[in-house]
Amino acid sequence: MCDSYEMLWALLRQYVRPYRGLLTVVAVLQVISTLASLYLPTVNAAIIDDGVAKGDTRRIVELGGVMLGVTALQVLCAVGAVYFGSRAGMGFGRDLRSAIFHHVIGFSAAETARFGAPSLLTRTTNDVQQIQLLVQLTCTMLITAPIMSVGGVFMAIHQDAGLSWLLLVSVPVLALANYWIVSHMLPIFRTMQRLIDGINRVMREQLSGIRVVRAFAREPYERARFAQANQALADTALDAGRWQALMLPVTTLVINVSSVALIWFGGLRIDAGQMQVGSLIAFLSYFMQILMAVLLATFMLVSFPRASACAERISEVMSTAPGIVSPAHPVLPGTISGEIRLESAEFSYSGAEKPVLEDVSFVAQPGTTTAIVGSTGSGKSTLVSLICRLYDVTAGSVLIDGVDVRDYDTEQLWTAIGLVPQRGYLFSGTVADNLRYGKADATDDEMWEALRVAAADDFVRLHADGLQMRVAQGGINFSGGQRQRLAIARAVIRRPAIYLFDDAFSALDVHTDARVRESLAEVSAGSTVVIVSQRISTVAEADQVIVVDDGRVVGVGTHTTLLADCPTYAEFADSQSMGAGARP
Repeated sequence: MCDSYEMLWALLRQYVRPYRGLLTVVAVLQVISTLASLYLPTVNAAIIDDGVAKGDTRRIVELGGVMLGVTALQVLCAVGAVYFGSRAGMGFGRDLRSAIFHHVIGFSAAETARFGAPSLLTRTTNDVQQIQLLVQLTCTMLITAPIMSVGGVFMAIHQDAGLSWLLLVSVPVLALANYWIVSHMLPIFRTMQRLIDGINRVMREQLSGIRVVRAFAREPYERARFAQANQALADTALDAGRWQALMLPVTTLVINVSSVALIWFGGLRIDAGQMQVGSLIAFLSYFMQILMAVLLATFMLVSFPRASACAERISEVMSTAPGIVSPAHPVLPGTISGEIRLESAEFSYSGAEKPVLEDVSFVAQPGTTTAIVGSTGSGKSTLVSLICRLYDVTAGSVLIDGVDVRDYDTEQLWTAIGLVPQRGYLFSGTVADNLRYGKADATDDEMWEALRVAAADDFVRLHADGLQMRVAQGGINFSGGQRQRLAIARAVIRRPAIYLFDDAFSALDVHTDARVRESLAEVSAGSTVVIVSQRISTVAEADQVIVVDDGRVVGVGTHTTLLADCPTYAEFADSQSMGAGARP
């Protein structure tokens, strides 16, 4: 628990610093408002003792005017404190969300996979919101509670010291009871945040895979799966709610019992002539203010456990260093020609029993096309990820133009590469917006040329909006082939030194595949092209074919030579009924 609070304090100290001016204004306004509220019972007591008891109407009017003025000042300061406190709290939340986003955006695939997209989304939104709520409550309550409690004790003793012993009993009882409740809530809130991650993950999977769910009539299973995650979250929330529900009855019980005791013993003192009626009413008002201050502190205590659990999760993200970063002194060549060389490259995931890739060596020259083939799970996509440095090799090296990719500035390296992944993901916006991911300052002519190369200009021209054609999130308003062609156009528009196509032609029919590769050959004549494909017609025309089997390179050569020398490749070709006639 202490570690969680330390992390919370560290986050608050770092991201609240820019709002110290606003918080100072809030503090001043809260002090004035609280002092005004502490002064009101004393004025009320004077009205009763000096005005009502003596029948002095003029005194009642004078003191009533003072009370109205003090009340107006209190309201004005309270409104101002809430306004400036909200600005500080919202600004804090914005800055923290921005910091998390910019940190996460630098994560490599390994760190992203470690946390998972649903968890990162929850930590950036819900977790930040909980801490932001704490900041807002702090602005309005943290200053009020101690001033009200200390000031209330002082003013109550000033009215009548003989009843002050009630404070020594009521306040500690209320504080200890609330502390006991809050100490049980922290682990529950920590569990609740993990369950929110879980329900986000289930919903994300179901919404993304809605077609699969319906195609296989798995709606009942998915409903049950969501119901299970939803019920787990509800049960945990109810568990937390049960503890929270204890707070109000305990607080109310202590306040009411204390009020009865105060009136009882105060009545005895009035009967004995040791106290006036106005003083008793004032003492009761101060007594209620003191207990209300404890109640405010209780609300703060309720928000602290959840905020500290969220701070722990956020700190876990912020303390995770990205695995892929630019070196302190990167190599900065004027241009990158695109020669790719792998020397005994090896890669294994953390905790894996064996490497995904092992002892991989080959060279891909500029102006040539290299095809990578292999069975599913043989490591082809991982190999492409090593070239563009989505992952770093665990042994050996990957060199571009003779320089290890780890020695490049990452931005310069990625600028020289045009990657089309297996799943051609599109962002919401327009076709033009998505193409400008490849080249921010692309002109309309450049975009149309890139679409022509990717054989995507036909369906874009047919739409009334053309380049301003709307793209839904993930490109779900396009077919798989259209999404893939737009992804190819996005890579082509930047005219990179290296093209990496990770099974990017799989969603295209054979005719469109041939058109795209023919157009691509024109624009990539001086570039290095690496194609991962399971289609023999695509592989057969490559200048070089790399055959990968179980993470190892088992053949390097042309289509013709590999048919004769590599049984794995020959089997691959035969499986598509094209190998027999092509053999020498």
